Amino acid sequence: MSKPVYKYSEEGKFICKYQSTTQAARDLGFDESTIRKAADSNKYSGGFLWKRHKVETNNAEPEYAGPRILILDIETSPCQAFIFSTHVWKATITPDKMISDWFMLSWSAKWLEEGEVFSDRLSGEEAIDENDERITLSLWNVIQKSDIVICHNALGFDIPNIKTRFIIHGFPPPSTFKVIDTLQIARKEFGFTYNNLDSIAKHFGISQKIGTTFELWKKCIHGDDEALAEMEYYNKHDVEILELVYLKLRPWVKSHANTSLYNDSKEKQCSHCNSTNLTIDKYFYTNTGKYPTYRCNECGAISRGRKTILDRSKEILVSIPGR
Repeated sequence: MSKPVYKYSEEGKFICKYQSTTQAARDLGFDESTIRKAADSNKYSGGFLWKRHKVETNNAEPEYAGPRILILDIETSPCQAFIFSTHVWKATITPDKMISDWFMLSWSAKWLEEGEVFSDRLSGEEAIDENDERITLSLWNVIQKSDIVICHNALGFDIPNIKTRFIIHGFPPPSTFKVIDTLQIARKEFGFTYNNLDSIAKHFGISQKIGTTFELWKKCIHGDDEALAEMEYYNKHDVEILELVYLKLRPWVKSHANTSLYNDSKEKQCSHCNSTNLTIDKYFYTNTGKYPTYRCNECGAISRGRKTILDRSKEILVSIPGR
């Protein structure tokens, strides 16, 4: 039997009880599966306490000439479960053996090449309750302002986990944004022995991650406020390292989000960093076209023009595939 859904005002006053998730979905403007998942994940007795979240949806044109690029990292709790096997690496953990699922402990971020690193973390009480709704909302509001989000292991960890917390807490999808995953770039373009952030940073002479042990995570999930503050500090330092690693990798990123599209300038701009400080480089050839390329004197990336410089009257022959 599904749990009842209660509607509360933003001030926390009871408004009504819905007779079904269908009725709640119709009134609240969300799809029924979102409400059902949120209700089923709630720990409170007597049903799910639903409220509208204060999310920022200002769609005014930004006052900057270029995309808002967010450097982001999150820290999550470990899952806890019962394991019967003496060979723990062989254990199959079914849902009935789970004690506690993961949740977000903190997040940290900064706008590319701006000074401030901002963040949010759980309080001790929130950690004990495994309630990351407040910091999930603050992260939603930051991502909502972003055009491009950069994480290390973005596609395998950060972004899927962030979206999971969004939907569990009933948030709508944030406005569209591009994702750049520095881990994927390192794996695809280079042959580093280790692709973790700390190892790559060491190659570039960038300061190393702060040393921690699993004891820090244990203290955090038990509500230790000092440990949570330490986790936030650790998280913020990772963001500072990530920014420097990204700037090193940036000129090598193929199919980088085109930053020149985010303003109305008529000048030629670097597709990676938006700079107009360019030098004509060699030509780029396809099977049917010849394009000028430009090297950025700021970030070092190479961009190409969109229009071929070949004479259209020239007949181009191409090889036949499959022969």
